[in-house]
Amino acid sequence: MSIQITLALIALAGAIGIGIGYFLRLIITLGKRGSLELEIRKMRLDAEERAKKITEEAEQKAKEKEEHLSSEFKGREKDLKQTEERLVRKEELLDKRQTNLESESESLTKKQADVQTAKEKADELVRAQQEKLEKVANLSAEEAKGDLIKSIEKQYETDLEGRMRKLEISGNDRLEQRAKEILTTSVHRLGNSVVSDVLATTMTLPNDEIKGKIIGKEGRNIRAFERATGVDVIVDDTPGTITLSSYDPIRRQIARIALENLILDGRIQPAKIEEMVKKAEEEINTIIKKKGSEAAYEARVLNLDPKLLMILGRLYFRTSYGQNVLDHSVEVAHLAGMLAVELGANEATARAGALFHDIGKAVDHEVPGTHVEIGRRILQKFGIDEAVVKAMQAHHEEYPYETPESMIVQVADAISGGRPGARRDSVENYIKRLTELEAIANGQPGVEKSYAIAAGRDLRVIVKPEQISDLEARKLARDIADKIEKELQYPGEIKVSVIRETRVIEYAR
Repeated sequence: MSIQITLALIALAGAIGIGIGYFLRLIITLGKRGSLELEIRKMRLDAEERAKKITEEAEQKAKEKEEHLSSEFKGREKDLKQTEERLVRKEELLDKRQTNLESESESLTKKQADVQTAKEKADELVRAQQEKLEKVANLSAEEAKGDLIKSIEKQYETDLEGRMRKLEISGNDRLEQRAKEILTTSVHRLGNSVVSDVLATTMTLPNDEIKGKIIGKEGRNIRAFERATGVDVIVDDTPGTITLSSYDPIRRQIARIALENLILDGRIQPAKIEEMVKKAEEEINTIIKKKGSEAAYEARVLNLDPKLLMILGRLYFRTSYGQNVLDHSVEVAHLAGMLAVELGANEATARAGALFHDIGKAVDHEVPGTHVEIGRRILQKFGIDEAVVKAMQAHHEEYPYETPESMIVQVADAISGGRPGARRDSVENYIKRLTELEAIANGQPGVEKSYAIAAGRDLRVIVKPEQISDLEARKLARDIADKIEKELQYPGEIKVSVIRETRVIEYAR
C-alpha cells in the first residue's frame, strides 16, 4: 500500500514539477514576447517619425523649388514683355522713317525735275548768248576758244614754265634722293673687290734655247702643239717671249698651262705634248667646275645642275670690256639681291636672274643667236624657273620688262658695268660714241651746236634762241634723251643739257 502511495506521491510530485516547469516556461516566453513587441513598437514609432521628417523635408524642398520656378517664370515673363515693348517701339520708329523717306524721295524727285528745267533754260540762254556773240565778233566758238587759249598760253607761258620746272625738280629730287639711298646702300653693302682680269697671251721664256725646243726638228713640236691645242703659236725675234693666239680664251688657257708644264719638264716632244695638253684640259675642267660652284655659292643660288655649273664656270675665262664676266655676274647678283630686298621684290629670283644674265657668253660662236637668246635656251633646257628666265632676258631690252625682278637685274647690270674703272674701252669706240651723240643732237631742228663731253656721259646742246622758246627747249631735251635711249648702247646714263642764251647788246655814245 505504502509503495503504491509512495509511487502515487512520486507521480503526483513529478506531475506537479512538470506543471510548475511548464508554467515557468510559459511565463518566460510571455516575458520575451512582450519585450519583442515593445521593440517592434519602438521601431515602428521611429520609422513613423523618420517618414514624417522625410515627408516634411520633401514638402519643404518642393515648396522652395516651386517658389524658385515661380520667380524665374515671372522674371522671364517680364523680359519677354520688355522685348515685346522694344519691338513695338522699333516697328513704330521704322514706320515713321519709312514715311519720312517717302516724303523726302518725293521732294528730291520734285527738286530734280526743277533742276533739270532750270538747266535746260540756262542752256538755251547760253546758246542764245553764244549766237549773239558770234554774230557780233564774226567768230565761231571754236575759233574764239583757240584765240583765247593762245592768248592765255602766251600770257602765262613764263608762269607755266616756272611751275613745270618747279614740279619737275621737286619730283626728280625726291625720286633721285630715294634712288640714291637705295643704290648707295646696296653698293656700300657690297664693297666687293673686283679685278679686271684679261688672260695673258704672251709667255716669258727662261731663255731663247727653249724656243728651239718648242719649234722642234723641222717644226714637228710646234705643229703638234698647235694641232693638240687649237692655238696658234707665234715665235718672233722678241727675246725671251712667245705668243699664243686664239679667239677661244679657254683654249688659250689650256695652251698656256700645257706649255708651262712642258717647259718645266724639259722634254718637249709630240707624245709629251699630247700628255701635257690632256693634263691641262683636266686641270681647266677642274677650275671651271670649282669656279662655277664658288660663284653660285657666293651669289646664294643653290641646288643647280652640275652641268649648268660647268657652263657658268666657263665665264671665268671670258672678259667683256676688260671686266671678268664671272666676277661681273656675281657682283650683279649681289646688287640685284640687295635692290630686291629694298624694293620688296623676290630676292632669290633677282639673284638667280642676275647670276645667269650673261651665261650665253660661255657658249662658243658656233651656236647662233645673241647671248641673251642663248642664255634663255640654256636655262630652259635645265628646267630653271620661268620667273628667273624673265628676270635675265630683259637686261639688254631685247625682251619686255615682265616682272619687277627683270628691271632690277637690268639696273644692277648697269651699275656694275657703269662704275668708273669697271670696264675699259678703246679710243675708237669712245670717239664713235661721241660722234653719234653729237649727230643725234645736231639732227634736231633749232640746234646750233652740240658737244659731247666727259667721255660721252654729258651732252651739251646749244640752241638758237630765236627759234626755240624755253618751253620748247625742255621738250627738245626730252626728245634727244629718248632718241639716245632708243638708238645707242651705253652703260650708266647720259646727261643732256639744252642751253638757250639770249644776249642783248647796246652801246652808249
